[in-house]
Order: sequence, then structure tokens, then C-alpha cells
Amino acid sequence: MILSAKEILEEIKKKNIVIEPFRESSLGSNSYDVHLGPWLAVYEEPILDAKKENKIRYIEIPDDGYVLEPSMFYLGVTEEYTETHSAVPFLEGKSSIGRLGIDIHATAGKGDIGFCNYWTLELSVKIKVKIYKYMPIGQLIFFSISSSDVIPYNKKKNAKYNIISNKPLPSMMYKNFQ
Repeated sequence: MILSAKEILEEIKKKNIVIEPFRESSLGSNSYDVHLGPWLAVYEEPILDAKKENKIRYIEIPDDGYVLEPSMFYLGVTEEYTETHSAVPFLEGKSSIGRLGIDIHATAGKGDIGFCNYWTLELSVKIKVKIYKYMPIGQLIFFSISSSDVIPYNKKKNAKYNIISNKPLPSMMYKNFQ
């Protein structure tokens, strides 16, 4: 079941969902709008290796915007830090973003119960698009679960993305080979 705005607010009051900064104006009828943080990252090598740690370079989005190129793959980050302790969060792009030809994730739209971090975005574009820090970029949808015997992500020993960072995190696939 998808949580309604009223249920999201109830879960926030109980601290089962944390969104910082929280803006009531970003609360939809059954979702919460998240915004693009000030940092992008690009991989430094033209060929990525799933068995290696691939180096990234950070780019701070200027106040007058940054043009995304179709031939590039960017990592972005949400302005919002989130925690979910009793619901499964899903991140989807806003329709206005899709209509600009921006994809905000390639495969990683689902979070886990116990995910406590900023969301790394996997940005790609169809045509050149100018973006701005703090613009609305996506929406979080929260699904309730029927079981309480879940091991939260932030308690798993093999969780790769527990490093809290307000900058985009690169792939840590290489840790699966160690």
C-alpha cells in the first residue's frame, strides 16, 4: 500500500520517516518532492570496470546552472537527507523532468527499509538540458510492508552505501568481488 500525505506526515511525527530539510509544500497527495543537491560527479575514466573502484570528479553546480550533455553520464544527489524505518521508499522522476528528457535513475529507484542517506541520482539526458541546484528533481513514494522481521539496510554488515554523504556516491560494485 502506498502511503498518503496524511500517513507520510504521521510517520514523520513518529520519526519512522525523516526528511531534512522538510518542506510541507513539497508534500504531494501520496509522495514527497525531492530537490537536486549542489553536487554532480562524473567518472574520470572512459571505461568503467565493475571489479575496480572507479574514480569520480565532483562538479559544483553554479548558481546560473549547468548544462548536461547527452554523451555523458552524471551522478547527482538529492538536497534532502532521508531515513525510512518502517516503509520502503521508491524514487521516481517528476513528469516535468521527464518531459525535459532527463532520466534520474537507470536502475536504482528502490530504497530499503533502514536506508539513511542522501539519494544518489543516475542522471542522463536525451538532449542538452540546463539544470539548477535545488530544483525539484524527483518524488519519493513510500510503501508500507506487512512484516516487521526485516533487517534494516543501515544494520546490514555488507551494506555498501551506509557512508553518509551529501555528494554523489560512485558505484561500489567492486566490493561484491572482495
